[in-house]
Amino acid sequence: MTSSFPVTRRAIFAGAVGAALSAPMINRGAYAFAAAPGRSYSRRAVDLVAASLVIDMLAPLKITMSEEYVAHRLTDAEAAEFRASGITGFHNAYGLGGPDAKRQALTFLAGWQGFAGRNSDVFTLVDTVGDLDRAKKDGKCAVIMGIQNAEQFETIADVALFRRLGLRCAQLTYNSQNMIGSGSTERVDGGVSDYGAAIVAEMEKQHMLIDVSHCGDKTTLDAIEIASGPIAITHSNVRALVDHPRVKTDAAIKALAAKGGVMGITGVRMFVRATDPTNVGHMADHIDHVAKLVGVDHVGIGSDADLNGYDDMKPDEYAALKGAYKASYGFRDKIDIDGFDHPKKVFDLTEELIRRAYSNENITAVLGGNFRRLLAQVWG
Repeated sequence: MTSSFPVTRRAIFAGAVGAALSAPMINRGAYAFAAAPGRSYSRRAVDLVAASLVIDMLAPLKITMSEEYVAHRLTDAEAAEFRASGITGFHNAYGLGGPDAKRQALTFLAGWQGFAGRNSDVFTLVDTVGDLDRAKKDGKCAVIMGIQNAEQFETIADVALFRRLGLRCAQLTYNSQNMIGSGSTERVDGGVSDYGAAIVAEMEKQHMLIDVSHCGDKTTLDAIEIASGPIAITHSNVRALVDHPRVKTDAAIKALAAKGGVMGITGVRMFVRATDPTNVGHMADHIDHVAKLVGVDHVGIGSDADLNGYDDMKPDEYAALKGAYKASYGFRDKIDIDGFDHPKKVFDLTEELIRRAYSNENITAVLGGNFRRLLAQVWG
């Protein structure tokens, strides 16, 4: 997709993932998967993922700069990866902005909903939370259409327009300032504007999930306070564990939870830990922190990557992605974290939660139950 504004990672990319498991048993209760050569998982982990409605609240269907990809029909191998991933709900969202944000948003929705329809043996679109439940039952990947910005809302009436066209979640800002509020990498955070407050009210009226993942600290707190009901941080991490402008303070996490919101934890390396090694265990530290701070009912997954992650990108695209951000993003050699960088990553995270003595009920809540509850409440 082309753009006439400074490129953002989400303006370049898009996302999703799938369900249905097939696992031949190997020795001592471990299971191996054709889609994950060299990896095996415990019977408990396999059963938990199979039984859970797994929702990844930031899961681009494909990280690519190719404008033609939306016309792509999945190969049998690609379809198998989605089906075996263990994920049912994919929040397919990307960042856009600039004077033609509305046109870009319309192109994005048309292109990726067409992609889902073209590959309807694998994907189904989400209108209500019941579509997530049906997708789980049918072994399909349910695509939640989102946009990581709100610049497409040129008027208040545009919220209802985009809701009719399939948009179910929108961030108030990406990393930069817009008419609604301030992004996380802006020098000054002025909070939510009067126009932004009107957009928040209209999004709630239209039953569209409000997301503040990329918002600055004051804008995040303002949005939570202004909203009458719960909102989401679909993909961020905890600043108490890593000092980065794109992650959230304990004050924000407490305010979010007090309104009934849910925070998705990402596997982006510089949002997880400041130094290497950085692995799935360090990602679980962020889940632990949120669970201990506000309760396990307010934490989930927002991986912020497609099934194979960023580090498998073509070298020129990978370099362009890193070059599109301010220095404050602090990219290191790798973007993905160890153990959460392949199509079966949800199983690795489940194994880590098992090691930490999470109960089956709490693991199911983290994998998707908490976001299902939030989406049901917001969407009605």
